[in-house]
Amino acid sequence: MTATLPLHLLVFSSLLVLRPLAVNLSFNDDLLGLIVFKADVHDPDGRLASWDEDADDACGFAGVKCNPRSNRVVELDLDGFSLSGRLGRGLLQLECLRKLSLARNNLTGSVGSGFVGMRNLRTLDLSRNGLSGALPGDFFWQCGSLMSVSLSNNRFSGELPGSIGSCSMLASVNVSSNMFSGVLPDSLWSLSGLRSLDLSDNSFEGEIPESIKGMYNLRSIAFRKNRFSGKIPDGIGNCFLLRSVDLSENVFIGRIPDTIQRLAMCSYLNVRGNYLEGDIPDWINRMGRLEVLNLSGNRFTGRLPSSLGNLQSLQVLDLSRNRLSGSLPGSLSGCKNLSSVDFSDNSFSGDVASWIFSSKLSNGSLQMLKSLDMSSNFFTGQIPAVLWEMASSLLSLNLSNNSLTGSIPASIGNLKALNFLDLSINRLNGTIPPEIGQATSMREMRLPKNRLSGSIPSSIEACSALMTLILSENSLSDSIPIAISKLVNLQFVDLSFNNFTGVLPKQLGSLPRLLDFNISHNHLQGELPLGGLFNTISPFSVSDNPELCGAAVNRSCPGVLPKPIVLNPNSTDVSSGSLPETPDHKRIILSISALVAIGAAAAIVIGVIVITVLNLQVQSSASKSAAPLTFSAGDDFSFSPTSGADSGKLVMFSGEPEFSTGTHALLNKDGELGHGGFGTVYRAALRDGRSIAIKKLTVSSLVKSQEEFERVVKRLGKIRHSNLVALEGYYWTPSLQLLISEFVSGGNLCEHLHERSDGNVLSWNERFNITLGTAKGLALLHRMGIIHYNMKSSNVLIDSSGEPKVADFGLAGLLPMLDHYVLSGKIQSALGYMAPELACRTVKITEKCDVYGFGVLVLEIVTGKRPVEYMEDDVTVLCDMVRGAFEEGREEECVDRRLRDKLPIEEVRPVMKLGLICTSQVPSNRPDMVEVVNILELIRCPSSAGQGFSS
Repeated sequence: MTATLPLHLLVFSSLLVLRPLAVNLSFNDDLLGLIVFKADVHDPDGRLASWDEDADDACGFAGVKCNPRSNRVVELDLDGFSLSGRLGRGLLQLECLRKLSLARNNLTGSVGSGFVGMRNLRTLDLSRNGLSGALPGDFFWQCGSLMSVSLSNNRFSGELPGSIGSCSMLASVNVSSNMFSGVLPDSLWSLSGLRSLDLSDNSFEGEIPESIKGMYNLRSIAFRKNRFSGKIPDGIGNCFLLRSVDLSENVFIGRIPDTIQRLAMCSYLNVRGNYLEGDIPDWINRMGRLEVLNLSGNRFTGRLPSSLGNLQSLQVLDLSRNRLSGSLPGSLSGCKNLSSVDFSDNSFSGDVASWIFSSKLSNGSLQMLKSLDMSSNFFTGQIPAVLWEMASSLLSLNLSNNSLTGSIPASIGNLKALNFLDLSINRLNGTIPPEIGQATSMREMRLPKNRLSGSIPSSIEACSALMTLILSENSLSDSIPIAISKLVNLQFVDLSFNNFTGVLPKQLGSLPRLLDFNISHNHLQGELPLGGLFNTISPFSVSDNPELCGAAVNRSCPGVLPKPIVLNPNSTDVSSGSLPETPDHKRIILSISALVAIGAAAAIVIGVIVITVLNLQVQSSASKSAAPLTFSAGDDFSFSPTSGADSGKLVMFSGEPEFSTGTHALLNKDGELGHGGFGTVYRAALRDGRSIAIKKLTVSSLVKSQEEFERVVKRLGKIRHSNLVALEGYYWTPSLQLLISEFVSGGNLCEHLHERSDGNVLSWNERFNITLGTAKGLALLHRMGIIHYNMKSSNVLIDSSGEPKVADFGLAGLLPMLDHYVLSGKIQSALGYMAPELACRTVKITEKCDVYGFGVLVLEIVTGKRPVEYMEDDVTVLCDMVRGAFEEGREEECVDRRLRDKLPIEEVRPVMKLGLICTSQVPSNRPDMVEVVNILELIRCPSSAGQGFSS
C-alpha cells in the first residue's frame, strides 16, 4: 500500500515530467526524488524509516551515499531491503547518481523509457525482483557512462533493445533468467569493451555471428539454456582473454571449432546438451588451464584422445550421454586434480580400472576424487581393491549397468565419506562384505541385479545415515537381520527376488521414516510386523511369500494353540487349576478319537446355526428383491424403501451429500454408462442438478476388509489433478461397495476414436493434447506409487473442454493380493494393452506395465486403429504393424486416414516412435512417465531445450 504524499510533493511529482521547470525549485531535487520513490513502494521492514521529507538533505538516509563536497546523491544501494511496489520516476531526479542497486527486492511492474538515461550512472542492478514487460526501445538512452547493468532473475520479455549498442563503456551485461526472446541486436556485438556477457536462461534464438571476434576483451560468456542454433562461430577463438565459455543447452550443431584451442586462458568450457558431433579434438590439451570440461549430452563419437591426460588443472570432466567408445586411456591418470568424473551413458569398454591404475599413477593421486560415474557402458573386469583404498575422499560412486565381475572388495570400508554407492546391474558375486559397516556416511546403497549371495551383514547397523537400501534380484539368503531395524533414517528398502527366509524382525514396525519396504518373492514366514508402514503396506510389496501372514497378504496368522487337556485319575479336585499328581506322575491325555468326536459334534452344531441364518437371509432377500437401489435424503445412504432395512456407510470427501429427495432409482439400466473389469458405472444426480458417476464394484468377493477398503479409497480420494477423474466418496456394506466420482460429460477416448458416427473426427492438435494430458495424469500416479493396471482408451475420459481425464486408477489396490490370474481376469477387456510380462507369474509388476499400455494408447490415437483387429482370416496387432512399417520406412501409411492430409509430420513421427519405445518387450527399455511427459513437451516445442527427441 503506497503512502499519501503531501500537496507540495504531489505538485513536485507532476513537475518531474516537466524537467525545465524543476530547475528553479527551491527545494532539493535529490531529497524530493527519493521521497517520491518511497511513496511508490511498500517498506514492510521499515528499512526506509530514516527517509524524512523534513530533512535538510538525503545524505543521512539509509542506503544513500553522497558526494561530501556537493551533498548530491551518488549511490543508492537498497539491496535486500524487501521493498515491493513499482518503480516510479522519482529516481530520475538523481542527476549525479553513479550507482543504483535495487537487487533482491520484490519490485514489480514494467520499467519506463529512458530509465538509465542518467548521464552519470555507471552501475545499474535491478536483479532478483519481479519486474516484467518488454524493455522500451530507448531503455539505454544516454548510457554513455554505464559500465555494468544487471537485470537478471526478473520476468522481462520481448527483444533486447538495439539501443544497448550506444553504451560504449559497458563492461558487464547480465540479463539472465528472464523471458527475453528473439534475435540479438547487431549492435550488441559492437561493444568491444565488454568483459562479461550473460544471456542464459532466456529464449534468445538465431546464430551467433562471426562478429563476436571483435569483442576481444571478453572474459566470460554465458549463453546457456536458450535457442541459439547453427555452428559455434570460429570468431570465438579470437577472444583470447576468455576464461569461461558456457554454450550449454542450445541447438548448436557441427564440430567444436578448431579456433577454440586458442583460448589458452580458458578454465571453464561447457557445451552440454547440444547437437555437436565428431571426435573430441586431440588439440584439447592446448587449453592447459581448463578446470571444468563438460561435453555431455551431445553426439560425440570415437575414442578419447590421450592428450586429455595433459590437462593437469582439470577438476571436473563430464563426457556423459554421448556415443564415445573404446577403452579409457591410461593417460587420464595424469589429471591428478580430478574431483568429479562422469563417463556414463556411452559405449566405453575394457577394464573399468585401466585408466585409474596405469603404471604412471603416483601414490595418492586419487585423493581429490569426490564423484565417479562410469555407469551404462560396457566395462568389464573386477573392481580393484586399491580403488577403495586410495579414493578415501569419494562421495559418490556409480558403476551400474556394466559387466563387472568378481566380489565387492572388503576395502570398501575405507570409503568413510561415501554417500552414494550404485553397483547395480552387473555380474558381481560373493557376499556383501562386513566391512560395509565402516562406510558410516552412506545414504544410498544400490546393489540390485547382481549375483550376490549369503546374508546381509549385521554390521550394516553402523550405517546410521542410510536412507535407501536396494538389494533386489540377487541370491541373498538367511533371515533379514534385526540390524536393519536400527537404521532409523531408512525410507526405501527393496529386498525382493532373493532367497530370504525366517521371520521379519518385529522392530521394523518402529522405523519412523519408512516409505516403502519391498520383500516380495522370497521365502519369508510368520507374521508381518505391526505399526508404521506395515499397517498400510501394499500387498505388492509382500507378495509371493507363501508362509507370510497378516492383513496385507490377506492371510490370518494361526493363534497360540492351547495345551492338551490332561486328566489326573488320582486327583480328587477336578476344578482346581493345578491338578495333583500321583507319585509316579502318570497322566492320561485325551485320545485322538475323543478329540475327533468332540470336533464333529461342534461342527454339526455350527452347521445347523449357519443353515438357519442362511434361510433367514434368503427370506429377507426375497422380500426386498423388488425394491430398487435408492438414495434417501436422510442421514444414511440407504438401499431399501423401508426404514428397517440395513444401511451402509456413506462418506463424501467434500462434505455432506445433497442427493435428490425421495426414493430414486439409482443403479438401473437407464442410468448405466458402461462396465469394465472392476464394475459397472451409473450416472446419478445431486440435488443441485450436478451429475456424478457411481461405480458398483463387482469384485466384492475379493475386496479387502472395510478398514483396508477405506484406507485405499481415502488415499485415492486425496488425489487431485486436472487429468485425473476425481474420486468424490464411497459407500460400503460387506456385500456392496460403490465408488462415487465426478461425472465427465464428453465420453471416453475409445468412443471418439472408433465409435463416432456423426462425422466429427478428433484433430491432430486434440489428439496430441489428449496424449500429453494422459501422460501427465499417469506420471502423477506413478510419483505417488500408484499403478493403474488397466490403461486403455475406454479409461481415458474427455471433458467438455477436450481435456483428458484418466479414470479407474488404483482399483487393483482393492484386491487382497495382486494375483496375476485374478488381475488378468479383471482386465481381460484390455486385450492388446497388456504388457507381455503380465503373462509371467514370477515377473515383478511395475509402473512399466502402465507405460506399455500408454504406448499402445499412443499408437491407437495416431492410427485410429484398435490395439487388436480381427479380420476374416487374420489378426492384426497394432504394435507389430506400426513397428514393421517403421522398419520399412512406411510409417506415414499407418496414420489415421482421416487426418493424413492435415498433419505436422514433424510431430507425428516422433510421437509414433515414442509409442513404439513405450511398448518395448523389455520393461527396462521403456521410459518412465515423467520422461514421456518431457519428450512430448519437447516434440510440441522442439526449440525449448537443447537436447531433443530424435525422430
